[in-house]
Amino acid sequence: MNGTRRENIRSGLRVNIVLKCDQRTGSLTEGVVKDLLTKAAVHTHGIKVRLESGDVGRVKEIL
Repeated sequence: MNGTRRENIRSGLRVNIVLKCDQRTGSLTEGVVKDLLTKAAVHTHGIKVRLESGDVGRVKEIL
């Protein structure tokens, strides 16, 4: 599953996100979702989330 639909993402899910500083390289960071930051139902670049580690980025994959 990809991370463009808010309905597919909830707290506690393990996901891969791309951090703002890694957008050019596309490097992914794995973690567990703490908070959903995007209010829209769909976002073409991925729903923005905060991980339990404190990292913020857009979801690229749901694991």
